[in-house]
Parts: sequence; structure tokens; C-alpha cells
Amino acid sequence: MRQIGKVLKFILLTANLCMAGLMLLAAYSPLLQPAHHPWLSSMGLTFPLFLILNGLFLIFWLIVQQYKLSLLPLLTLLICYNDIHTLFPLNLGRPDTPERHISLLSYNIMAFHGCQKSEEGNPILNYLKTSGADILCLQEYATGRDHKRHLMQTDIDRALKAYPYHTITAIGEGKGRTNKIACYSKYPIISSRKVDYPSPYNGSAIYRILVDGDTLTVINNHLESNKLTKEDKVVYEELLSVPEKEKMSSGIRHLIKKLAEASALRGVQADSLARRIEAIKGKPIVVCGDFNDIPLSYAYRQVARCQLADAFAHSGQGAGISYNQHHFYFRIDHILTGGGVTSYNCRVDRSIKTSDHYPIRCDLTLPLRNHPTHQKEKTKS
Repeated sequence: MRQIGKVLKFILLTANLCMAGLMLLAAYSPLLQPAHHPWLSSMGLTFPLFLILNGLFLIFWLIVQQYKLSLLPLLTLLICYNDIHTLFPLNLGRPDTPERHISLLSYNIMAFHGCQKSEEGNPILNYLKTSGADILCLQEYATGRDHKRHLMQTDIDRALKAYPYHTITAIGEGKGRTNKIACYSKYPIISSRKVDYPSPYNGSAIYRILVDGDTLTVINNHLESNKLTKEDKVVYEELLSVPEKEKMSSGIRHLIKKLAEASALRGVQADSLARRIEAIKGKPIVVCGDFNDIPLSYAYRQVARCQLADAFAHSGQGAGISYNQHHFYFRIDHILTGGGVTSYNCRVDRSIKTSDHYPIRCDLTLPLRNHPTHQKEKTKS
């Protein structure tokens, strides 16, 4: 009986070593350039799974009073503490938002859900109208062609009249269907320029916004999507609901291949974006938008390493899942701050489910000579 116990203990310890190794690989996978290591660089997506498994091993070793063996999962969790905090921050006892601040909202609006117009109005446009945010950074922005059935630009400008300044940027280099990103602001947008990097449908824009006499740089992004078709998402949902061995193997290989290809493209885009951010280093800056990637990814790391802080990790709570369809439970929309910009009360708003993304927003204080006073100016956009 004792011999069986030793064999079982050895098997469990070996399994724990494997889980610890895989968790560390997932944690450090953002260091790998996706173009050179496309599969390994996508390992960050598996981090929550290995986090749970190592946590269960820790609890198990403590229950069976194998305290020395419990050091293995405990040490693994401690090594990955920063990654755990970034993915699942608690931030208990967070400071209250200062009275003088500005509020920024980033939202992939999915073309206003097809630019649908009804008697009640478009739900996404209604949400933006009543959001109270000072700056709106929107991705997948679009207008319709039929003024009776679709939102037109005049409808949007009328609804968002509280934002006298706006700029809309066509992104991507592809032919046919175009993608756009937009910024609506209560403060003057003194310049806007597109960030050039190779992509048929994705891109970024840099805005310089005058906030009570000083300049805040805001970079709005829509990085390479994962190009998962409806059929791919059906495959993913089937893997979760009916995990047959044969389907699991082929389905996982197929999905990982597509995710790895998109990750490699985002890596190149993030490198280009990081060079632009480096040129602005030290000045007040906010980088936001749909990264189509989680915090444990090369693209996120390349941008964040430019002395930027993750607003959600700094002042949010929980998982902050921002994509809401097909059981892809990840935070892929981000707000990063630098140059003395401090974030408060960053949150993902799950009250609106019209788009396939939830909006993410936070309050910001800026190291400016004149603090925001939310004064309203009526000038042309």
C-alpha cells in the first residue's frame, strides 16, 4: 500500500512540475517574437488554465500535509505574481477619483451594430450620447448609405453634439470594405495623423488634444484581428461543449494556427507603434483601443514596455473581460497611460451587449499646468 502511495505521489509531482513549467512558459511567452515563434508566442492564452491547475495543486499538497511539495506551486505563483495581477487585479482600497479629472472611453462599436436605425434610436449611439465621457475613442466606426434605415454621419454628429471636436480616420490598405477609427472629444483636437504599418484592414491614429492649455497625446488602435470565421467560432464552441478526442486534436491545431498567424502580424504592428510611442516618451500619453490580444502577448508587451501603465491593472478589479461572444473570455481592449497620466476607477462596462466588445473606460488626472475643468466650448468640429 505504501508503494502505491509513493507511485501516486510521484505521478502527481510530475504532473505538478509539468503544470508549473507550462505556466512559466505561458507567462514568459510575450518575450518571443511571434514572427519567429508563432505557436509558442500564443501560449499566454493558456495562462489562466495553468494558473487554476497550479492553484489546485497548492491546495491539494496543503490538504495532504505535503508542505515541502506545496512550495513548487507556491513558488510558481509567486514568480508569476505580476502576470496574475495584470490579468486579475484586485486593487482593494482603491483611492477615489479626484474631483478634477477627465474621463476616457474606448469602444469597438462594431459599425454601430450594422448602423441600424430604429424609432428608439441606435443603442450604441444612445450609450455614447449618455456616457458622460470627455473623450471617446471608437474602433470599427462606420456610417450607412440609406438615411431611412441606417445611421448617417449627420445622425451621429447630432446625437454627439456635446462633443464639438471629432476626427475620423480610414485605416488599412485593403481594397473594398474600409475600416475606420474615430475620436470624439469635448476638448480641441489640434492634430490627427494615421500610423502607417502593413495591414489590409487595421490601423492606428495619433491625436493631440488640447486640455486646458496643455497637450495630451492619445493613440487609438485597432490591431490585427484573429480572422476567426463563423465556422472557426463554431469549432471553438464545439470543443467546449463536446470535447471529443479526434475533434479536439484537429480543432485545436486549426485554431492555434490562425491565432498564431494573426499574432505574428500584430507583432509587426506593435513594433511600429512602439517606435512612435518612444518618440513621445515623457509627455502625457494615453494608448487605447482594440488590441485583439491579451496582456500576456507580444503586442501588448511591446506597447506597454514604453514606460506605460495598464489602467485596468492599476485601478480596475477582476478579469475585465471585454470580448463578449463565442465564449472567448479575454480582455483584449486596453487603456495604457504614461508621462505622468494617472488612472482611476478603470472598468469594463458590461451593461451594453450590442457590440461584440464591451466598452472600457477610466478616469484620468493629467500632470498639466491647468487641470481639467470640464468647461464647455462651442466651436466648429
